[in-house]
Amino acid sequence: MMGPGGGWPAMRHMRADRSVVDTHLERHTLRRVLSFARPHRRLIAWFLGLTVVDAALVVVPPLLLQRIIDDGVATGDTSLVAWLAGGVAAVALLGAFFTVVNGWFSSRIGEGLIFDLRTQVFAHVQRQSLAFFTRTQTGALVSRLNNDVIGAQRAFTSTLQGTVSNVISALVVGVTMLFLSWQVTLLCLLLFPLLLVASRLVGTRLAGLARTQMDGNADLGNAMTERFQVGGAMLLKLFGRRAEEDALYASKAAVVRDLGIQISLLTRFFMAAMSLVPALATALVYGLGGVMAIRGDLSVGTVVALGVLLTRLLGPLQALSNVRIDVMTALVSFDRVFEILDLPSLIQERPDAVKLAPGPTSLEFRDVHFGYPRADEVSLASLEGVARKESRDSGEVLHGVSFTAEPGQMIALVGPSGAGKSTMTHLVARLYDVTSGSVLVGGHDVRDVDLESLESVVGYVTQDAHMFHDTIRANLLYARPGASEADIWAALEAGHVAGLVRSLPDGLDTVVGDRGYRLSGGERQRLAIARLLLKAPAVVVLDEATAHLDSESELAVQRALDSALAGRTSLVIAHRLSTVRGADQILVLDQGRVVERGTHAELLARGGLYADLHRTQFSDGDARAESVTTLG
Repeated sequence: MMGPGGGWPAMRHMRADRSVVDTHLERHTLRRVLSFARPHRRLIAWFLGLTVVDAALVVVPPLLLQRIIDDGVATGDTSLVAWLAGGVAAVALLGAFFTVVNGWFSSRIGEGLIFDLRTQVFAHVQRQSLAFFTRTQTGALVSRLNNDVIGAQRAFTSTLQGTVSNVISALVVGVTMLFLSWQVTLLCLLLFPLLLVASRLVGTRLAGLARTQMDGNADLGNAMTERFQVGGAMLLKLFGRRAEEDALYASKAAVVRDLGIQISLLTRFFMAAMSLVPALATALVYGLGGVMAIRGDLSVGTVVALGVLLTRLLGPLQALSNVRIDVMTALVSFDRVFEILDLPSLIQERPDAVKLAPGPTSLEFRDVHFGYPRADEVSLASLEGVARKESRDSGEVLHGVSFTAEPGQMIALVGPSGAGKSTMTHLVARLYDVTSGSVLVGGHDVRDVDLESLESVVGYVTQDAHMFHDTIRANLLYARPGASEADIWAALEAGHVAGLVRSLPDGLDTVVGDRGYRLSGGERQRLAIARLLLKAPAVVVLDEATAHLDSESELAVQRALDSALAGRTSLVIAHRLSTVRGADQILVLDQGRVVERGTHAELLARGGLYADLHRTQFSDGDARAESVTTLG
C-alpha cells in the first residue's frame, strides 16, 4: 500500500475525529475559504496541474516493466531492455523532480495562507475590547492562532493535493488494470471492502482514544503552565505542596501513558490487518494471473504489471474512504478561525474620528452610566475555560457620574472596594464604552476620537505594572519607539530609578524576566512610571499605583509619581494622603455613585463617608498616617 496518498501515513486518517463530519457549517464558509485562496490562485493552479501529471505517471513504470518482460526479455532484445530500463529511470527522475517542485508550491501556498490567517486574526484580536480578554482563556486563543490556522492551511496543501492525487491515481491505475485484465482487477477490488471495514471499526475506536489522549495531554500542559510560571512556582514553594503536586502530575501522566499503550496496540493491530489485505490481493494477482499466463490468456509481463499496479491502487482507495473527514476537518478549522474574525469589537473607531491636539488637555465625565457587557457580546464560549450556559446583564456599576478636570488639575477617587473607581479609569482611554452619558478628553467625546491619538494623550500606571520578558530598554521604548538614549535616561531620572539601572551589570540591556518578576514591586512600578514619562501623555491615570508596596518602596514610587503628575491632568486612585490633600477635587464613590465631592478639608469637615474612611485608617495612631494612605 505504498502508492501516492497511501502507505502507513494513512494511519493519520484513522486518528481523525469522525465527529467533525456531523459538524454543521454555514454555507458561506466555503465561499470565504475560497476567498482566502484567491490571492494564491495561480500557484494553486500550477500546484494542481503538477499533481495531476505526477499522479498519472504512476502507471508508466508498470507498463514499461510489462514491455521489458514481454518485448525485451522474452525475445532476447537487449537493446530494447536497456532503452525501456532507461525509461523507467527517467520516469523516476521526473517523479522526483515533480515531488520537489510540488513541495515548493505546497510550502509557498501553505505558508502564505498561514501568514494571511495569522496576521488577520492577530490584528483583529488586538482590536478587541478589554472585556474580551477578561473572559477569554489565553491558551484557547493561542491555539486558534496556531493549531486551527495550521489545520486550515492543510485544506490547500496536503488535503487538496492528497485528494486530487488519490482520485487521479485511482482512476488511471484502475482503468489501466481493467484494460490489462478485467477479470483479475474485479476480483482484487472485491478485497477493498475489507480495507474499508477495518478502517471504520478500528478508526472509530482509535479516534476516541486519540481524542481522550489529546485531552489528557492538554491537562498535563495546563498543569505545567500554571506551575512553571513565576506566580505558580512561588505559590507551590510557599505552601510546600511538592509531594501532592508530584502525585497529582503522576496521576495525570499515568492516564496519558495508559492511553498511549492502548493506541499503540490498536495501531499495530490495524497495521497487521492492513498488511494482510495487500498480501491477499498480491496472492490473487499472481495466482489467478499466473494460471491465465500458463493458459496463454495473459503475458508474464502483464501479470507483473498487474502486481505492481495493485500496490498503487489500494492506498489511494483507502485514503479516499476518509477524504470527507479530511475535508471537514480542514473546513472546521477554517470555521473556528472565522469565528474569531466574525466577533465584532465593542470598541469601534468612527470613519470621521477626530485627532486630539497635543498639549494640556481637560477631562470630563458627563452623566456617565456604565454596565459591563454580557459575555455573549464580547467573547466566544469556545474560548472560555469553563462552559458558559447563560449570559445575563450584570446591571449598572456606575450611576450618573459627573466631574470636570481642567488642564493640569488632579481628581482623586476614594471609596470602599467595589465602588466603581477602577471602572471609571477604564473609561478614559475607551477600554470600555459608556452605556450612556459621555467621557470627554480635550472637549471631545472619546467615542468620536481617533484611537491612536487618544492612546497617545492618555497614560496609565496600574498597581501591577506589566513588563514584557525583554530588556529594560525594550520595555521603555514600547512607550516611544523613537526615543533617544538621552530621552530614556531623562525618564529614568525623573522616575527615580536611574541609579538602580546603572547599578545593574547589563544596565539598560538587563532582562526583567517574565512579567518583570526579576525586579521588586517598587522597582517595577518606578520603571512603569519612567515608561509613562517617556511617553509624556497629557492625561495620567493612576490606579492604585502604590498598593502592596513596603514603606521604602512606596516613598520612592511616590517621588516618581510626583514627577509624573506635575503639570498633567490626572485621575488618581489610592494616593498618599498629602497628594489627596492637594487634589483639586476628591470624589467619594459608593456603589457606583459619587456620594461626596470636595477638597480634603471640606470633606473632613462634612463628617461623611470620607471622614469615616480617614478616621478608620488613622485610628491606630500609626506614625506613617500623615504621609501614606491607601484610601479606596
